[in-house]
Order: sequence, then structure tokens, then C-alpha cells
Amino acid sequence: MKILLAVACALTLAACATARPRPSPYPAPRPTPAPAPAPILEQFSDLPGWAAEDHAGAFEAYRSTCGASRDAAMGEVCRRARSRPLLPEAEARAFFEDNFRPEALPGDGVLTAYYAPEYEARAKPDAEFSAPVRPKPADLVASGQGGRDAQQRGPDGKLGPYPDRTAIETSAPAQVLAWMRPEELFFLQVQGSGVVTYPDGKRMKVLFSATNGQTFTGIANPMRDKGLLAANNTSGEAIRQWLADHRGPQADAVMRLNPRYVFFTLAPDDGRPPTGSAGIPLPSGRAIAVDPSRHATGELFWIDGVAPILNGAFPTYRRMVTALDVGGAIKGEVRADLYLGQGQRAGAEAGRVRHTLRMHRLVPRVGPGR
Repeated sequence: MKILLAVACALTLAACATARPRPSPYPAPRPTPAPAPAPILEQFSDLPGWAAEDHAGAFEAYRSTCGASRDAAMGEVCRRARSRPLLPEAEARAFFEDNFRPEALPGDGVLTAYYAPEYEARAKPDAEFSAPVRPKPADLVASGQGGRDAQQRGPDGKLGPYPDRTAIETSAPAQVLAWMRPEELFFLQVQGSGVVTYPDGKRMKVLFSATNGQTFTGIANPMRDKGLLAANNTSGEAIRQWLADHRGPQADAVMRLNPRYVFFTLAPDDGRPPTGSAGIPLPSGRAIAVDPSRHATGELFWIDGVAPILNGAFPTYRRMVTALDVGGAIKGEVRADLYLGQGQRAGAEAGRVRHTLRMHRLVPRVGPGR
């Protein structure tokens, strides 16, 4: 009995020892703390570059474009601005600080830039000017903001996806507005509008009409990945020059990596700046294209673009801008395309803009407690 009792106790202890958890040789992972919410900036002095801003220039641009907003509070501030003459620097700064408060958008994004190009054109094609500027086709049914989405209406009346760039470019055009160099027409489509000049000096505006509804695909990264351009030399000018130097099947194959195709209309050149999707002339350096699913037309922002990745770029873009346009490649909350003006100089600058972006929405102060 003593032996059996001893055995029973030993088994009981062994069972207890087996049930006790053994310490792990590895420390338990600590829970990852939730990221802190982005701070809301209440002071303009918190904005990088605010003191160095051209507030008088910003006020002039704001006054001319603030009517684009359909927000009631923005409308009230706009009326205040338009009831006053153009303000000198100190008074303009005080106006913004009295009438708005800055709120930071969370995270970092990307700043790019665009411009209104000026290119040569011909009334008839030749070996150099071989790309037709096409008007909106009769079978294209456009929808969405600015007619940027499209479907094709078939002979039976049914709607389907519109053909891509390759299919369009390999089909004979039903109508031609002008003839351009292929790479320059491609860049005109990326920018959305521009001016063409003819040998006799005539100038015509080439205005956005519609797209084929295909998703925009940039060609800079594929050209870099294929070794056609260096990683730090994928500026707009570098891309355009490569396409010009390889005009023909090679350049066509690269441009057709972007399936999106833009159709245009022509109008006499009146010398005025181009208009964005808001229908308002774009002030150079003071207008941005945004994602319309994230931001409303006419919203006011402070942009802080830093750390460029392309050679020859300006180090920073810090300024007040208004959302007056949209773009097929502009997606996301912290994403902006800055309009830099017309012509070759603006194009050279715009082609080098690819900066890390931080954005701050300027929210109107209205009511008694503002």
C-alpha cells in the first residue's frame, strides 16, 4: 500500500507538473500601438514657408477664383475678399489668418505639375507631322466630371468599353483637326490642352473634349525599368526627347503603354490662360488638379512639396493654391498636380516636379465666434 500510495502521488505530481505552462524562451510580442492621428494645425505659423509666402499674390489669385466653390462658408469668405481692393502684403496675410484656419491632411503624398504646351502643327500630314488631332468621335458617349469617362455605342445601340490607344491610333480617323508630331500630341494629351501654331503664324487653342475612358498609365517608370532612361532622369523633357529620337515603331510602342486617349476641339487663341474643370482660367502657380472623389472644386489648400527625385527640380513648392481642375492620374487625398503656366519654360519646370507632398486644407472661419 505504501508503494502504491507513493506511485499515485508521483503520478499526480507529474500530471500537475505537465499542466503547468513552461516559460517561452522568446519574449511575447508587444502590441503595435495605433498611429497617432494627424494633428490639426490651428496656427498659420505652423505651416512650413508661411512667412515667406507672397500673400498679396495669393490674395489676388484667390479673389479671382474663389467663386468656383459651392460651399456656403467659402462663399461668405469669397464675398468678403471681393468687397475689398487688392491688398498689400501685410493686409493680405492678415485676411487669410483672420478668415481661415489650417487643418493638416494625414500622411505624405506626391506633388507633380502640368502646363499648357505650345507646339507646331500642320494642316496636312507629312513624314514629321504624322499624328492626327482627333475630335470626339460620334460613337463616344461621355460621362463623369468634364466628360472624362466614356463608352462606345455600337450599331445596335448597346454601350461597351471604348477602344484603347492602340486600337484608336491604328484606325483611320474619320475627321482630323490638325496634324502634329506624334510625341508632341502625346504630351498634349497628357496635359489636357494647349496651343498649336501653323507656318503662317496662325495660333489655335487645342481644348479637351473627351477621353476614351481608359485608365491613365504613366510611361516614366516603364522607360526607367526598361533601361531607356536613368532613374533620376525621367523628366518630361527627357521623355519627350527620347520619343522624338526614336520616332516610329519604338516610340509608338512606348506611348501605347498608356491606353488613355484624349480627343480635342479647336478654338481661336484669345491669349487667355486655359480653363480647368471648374470653368475658370487657371492662375499660373496657384491652381491644382485634385482627385474629385476626395476634394471639392474651389477648396483652398497650403501645399508643402519637398524632396524632389528628379534632376534640376526646384527644392520646394510651398504656397497657397485652389482646387480648380482634375486629372486622370490624380488619385488620393494627399495628391496634387500644380499648374505652372504656358509654353516651353513652364513645361521644362513642370516636367521636373515629383516631390513628397504634405497638404493642409484652409477651412473658412464664419459666424459670430470666428
